Amino acid sequence: MSKIIRIGTRDSELALWQATTVQEKLEKLGYDTTLVPTKSMGDQVLDKPLYELGVTGIFTKALDVAMLQGQIDIAVHSMKDVPTQLPKGIVQAAVLERAITHDILVHKGSSFLESDTPATIATGSLRRKAQWLNRYPNHQVVDLRGNVNTRLIKLIENDWQGAIFAQAGLERIKLLPKDAIQLDWMIPAPAQGAMLVVAMENDKYTREALAKLNDSDTELATKIERDFLRTLEGGCTAPIGALAQIKDQKVFFEGVVFSLDGKQKIEIKKEIKLSEAKGFGETCAKEVLGKGGDKLMQEIRNENSALH
Repeated sequence: MSKIIRIGTRDSELALWQATTVQEKLEKLGYDTTLVPTKSMGDQVLDKPLYELGVTGIFTKALDVAMLQGQIDIAVHSMKDVPTQLPKGIVQAAVLERAITHDILVHKGSSFLESDTPATIATGSLRRKAQWLNRYPNHQVVDLRGNVNTRLIKLIENDWQGAIFAQAGLERIKLLPKDAIQLDWMIPAPAQGAMLVVAMENDKYTREALAKLNDSDTELATKIERDFLRTLEGGCTAPIGALAQIKDQKVFFEGVVFSLDGKQKIEIKKEIKLSEAKGFGETCAKEVLGKGGDKLMQEIRNENSALH
């Protein structure tokens, strides 16, 4: 039995690039496909910071609904946007080989980084904001929302000194400025740089097709990072970074949680044998919770609920 696999995607340039990449890979394997673009709530409500919308899966919900209603067969996401708990009936079907994980600073001249002058940096991410303020406490961080193209335009139009982006996103749509600064000290979002494809649990044909696109190292690394996030109860509402890297039969892990103002920081760095990786993300998170992370997460929850 063969069918046309309907690929759901957000309609931003980056989301369409990702969906088209999956489409090309499936067609190369001999599958028939079609793209079905939709708008997400995260793309429509641009006047509020993400954490204020109080929804997990703000970029994925519209596609989840379309899939559950039978309008699409699969959905392609930036994995860092996907809640750690998928809706009932929807499963992870493929994680593609990961791109670069770093964050970068797009700026209008970087001399302000060398001096103590106050500067204004833009980002819609609590994780990036907290890490930036931890390093540059005299800077101001303002909220920046919208797809990649919209955010780049807003940076040009405002008198900010810079804005923070995921390097992979700008590289994929060929918008990475030559003078952008790689923030190698900033711990990325769990699963940053990875693309996730989800399908219906009972759709055997589509799941078998997608299994051929799965990259097992990326699947394991992102699972460790997302288990770390889930155990800390992150979602979009806490400044949590995590990066697992697999080299020479070992897993190297770095995880961090910050207070919202960036002043408090609890981190963990660990390496284990690849053969012992089961449950590693959860173990690391529990260690962070034991080192005062539980108290910090409670403070963040209290601050967040005061905002809603």
